[in-house]
Amino acid sequence: MANVSVYNIEGKEVGKIDLSDAVFGVEVNEHLVHMAVVSQLANNRQGTQKAKTRSEVSGGGRKPWRQKGTGHARQGSTRAPQWTGGGVVFAPVPRDYSFKMNKREKRAALKSALTSRVEENKFIVIDEINFEEAKTKNFANILKSLDVSKALVVLEDDNKNAELSARNIADIKTAKTNTINVYDILKYNTVITTKAVVAKIEEVYA
Repeated sequence: MANVSVYNIEGKEVGKIDLSDAVFGVEVNEHLVHMAVVSQLANNRQGTQKAKTRSEVSGGGRKPWRQKGTGHARQGSTRAPQWTGGGVVFAPVPRDYSFKMNKREKRAALKSALTSRVEENKFIVIDEINFEEAKTKNFANILKSLDVSKALVVLEDDNKNAELSARNIADIKTAKTNTINVYDILKYNTVITTKAVVAKIEEVYA
């Protein structure tokens, strides 16, 4: 069973917490992790690129000159691909890049990503993050005391002040237990969360 330190908002160690092996101690499946990242990036693509083929470009109905006797190469339309203003060969058309992973694969990939962060000592647990008011300086002080710059911060669903406090800090992204994903876990150097969120993650994903 993995065991990590618990810190307070001043960055001082105040205890230890045992992490469930069912979530934070699984065998890392790199293939599923890669699939999850590619899937998320593909699903985010708009797929709206479009260029016109020669059949869609207006004009070009008349043969520009007669077939023989001009000294020019034979041409059938001014909208052929080799002409300026002509259509595009094999032009891109709108398409859907998304593909699906089943629930078991998604869950296994997320557990693998969380386990990798624990193994690399990039998973920081804070006893609690409670602010009386939303203030960027409050959250910046926590990051400074923990010596963290680029981080994914997973908060409780109702912790609005902490979420607003972190909003304007560069390279910091907040998430909730139901919105964490493999791409964000791997994109940011460190995952910061609270004891309450760890319990919630273990409850949902174990």
